[in-house]
Amino acid sequence: MFASRTSLRPADVAVRAAIVALTLSTAYIHSTLGGLLFTLNAVGYVAAAVAIVVPLAIAVRFRWIVRVGLIGYAATAIVAWAVMGPYFSTAYIAKAIEVALIVALAIDFARHDGNPVAVVRRELAAFTNLVARRGVAAAGA
Repeated sequence: MFASRTSLRPADVAVRAAIVALTLSTAYIHSTLGGLLFTLNAVGYVAAAVAIVVPLAIAVRFRWIVRVGLIGYAATAIVAWAVMGPYFSTAYIAKAIEVALIVALAIDFARHDGNPVAVVRRELAAFTNLVARRGVAAAGA
């Protein structure tokens, strides 16, 4: 159930801590704004912060999806704000935090997963092997 211990270097821990701090910071800002949309945005950020550090095996295995998803989540928040506003000073602080979050996530992705194309190829190969094994098992039954 819990993941085996992985060797995280001090720099990895620092980047991961920065990601969690930035994610929780923007979650806090959104939670103070009131309204259902901002509250749900804050809840989403908190869930992503937990997913970044939870030591469950499945979360560790698919951490790259969490990173990419959080990048998309932050980018969507930035684009939605640019389209809809409001343009208060707190919003600029939140957007700066989200840009820093995207940068930190990109660094974490590059350090742990490498080339995104290689990650997709690896996952497709794993899926193909899983399907092939299940097909062989079903044929033998």
